[in-house]
Amino acid sequence: MTSSKTATVLGTTGLVGRALTQQLIADERYAKITALVRKPLASNDFYDPQKKLEPLVIDFEQLQDYQGYFTVDHVYCCLGTTLKKAGSQSAFRRVDFEFVHVAAQLARAQRANGFVWISSVGADAKSHNFYLRVKGELENAILTMPQLNHAAAVRPSLLLGERADSRPAEEMGIVAGKLLAPLMLGPFKKYRPITAYRVAQQMIGLQHF
Repeated sequence: MTSSKTATVLGTTGLVGRALTQQLIADERYAKITALVRKPLASNDFYDPQKKLEPLVIDFEQLQDYQGYFTVDHVYCCLGTTLKKAGSQSAFRRVDFEFVHVAAQLARAQRANGFVWISSVGADAKSHNFYLRVKGELENAILTMPQLNHAAAVRPSLLLGERADSRPAEEMGIVAGKLLAPLMLGPFKKYRPITAYRVAQQMIGLQHF
């Protein structure tokens, strides 16, 4: 199979972003993957024998200045933070809504053939939960955006995988989720914890080739 597709990834260093980027590197359909990052990647972060990955350190506060890097077949957005790490609701919204929304606008402007991002199970613009409300508002904003080709969101529950940072509350939730997973059937199946690897697979599967 001839490699011909190009992709841009935002959020390469996160749990899902790492799994996704490695899968894209290994995918024979892709010839080049551009990773927009806050700081330089280490040489051993990814196994990339064909040198497909091209990291670029950018200022996400000025994301619109990097419009040219969205002239690709597929854009994958794995950006996200936590309320604790962000420090405030406004700072959280800046990352989880505004940055992702701008990325979608740039993908549209450059006529990318697909835009896939990470939302959350339970996302609802009318939710009383701030996190889920922001995720729902973002879904509404992107999925109603005119002339944005093949926009799609994955909606994972708790993510399984090794994180660089410690998240005690989330870790407790994962333990509970694993114990309850066998009981989560039918409409509750979507609440089962899921591996970052599987979420990355789902994101690639949502793109049009």
